[in-house]
Order: sequence, then structure tokens, then C-alpha cells
Amino acid sequence: MSREEDAPAEVQQPPDVSAAVHLDDVVHQRTRLGLLVVLAEVHQADFTYLKTRPQLTDGNLGKQIEILARHDLVSVRKGYEGRRPRTWISISRAGKEALQQEVNALTALLSLDAQR
Repeated sequence: MSREEDAPAEVQQPPDVSAAVHLDDVVHQRTRLGLLVVLAEVHQADFTYLKTRPQLTDGNLGKQIEILARHDLVSVRKGYEGRRPRTWISISRAGKEALQQEVNALTALLSLDAQR
């Protein structure tokens, strides 16, 4: 018997996906994640600007902003610019932290894949 035959076969371990538990269901959703990324870059944007980025309908964008606001990840301010009603959305401190935690969790998952 050769040395290789004497050695136990290498057992393929399942990947450690424990980093996935750190993904936030609210933040991880594609549209909301994209909105948080845009808001982190520009700090504040009006509804029309946000609608054109991922090309969302008014209803879909409104629903996603509502979800983010309900979790205190963004703040919504309504007002007027001249006579036109406007809605401005800003990322909150909690939103910035949640986005950073999401990036950290995704980075950890990617590093697991690179180790394999």
C-alpha cells in the first residue's frame, strides 16, 4: 500500500455559513440595499432622483422607503420647493450602521468562498 492509500480520505466539510446569519433581511433586499447605498453616497435625495436610479415605479419606491423608515434606517421629510410638493429622503445613523454591517457580513461570506 502506498502512503496515499494509508492516509484517510480528506473529508469535504460543508461551508461555514454562520456569517449569513448576520445578513439583515430588511437591508439585504436588493432594492432597499441599493437605496441605502445611493443615500450613503449622496446623504439626501428627493423622491424623483431615487426613482430614476433603480428605475422603480412610484408605488414600489414608496413602499421600500416606508419599510426603511419604519426600521429607522432613513428619514423622510416632506415640503415644498416653490409650489411643488417634494419628498426628501436621508439615510439615518442607524441606516449607515446597518449598511456597514451588511457589507461586513457579505465580505465575510465572500472570504469563506475564497478560502475554499
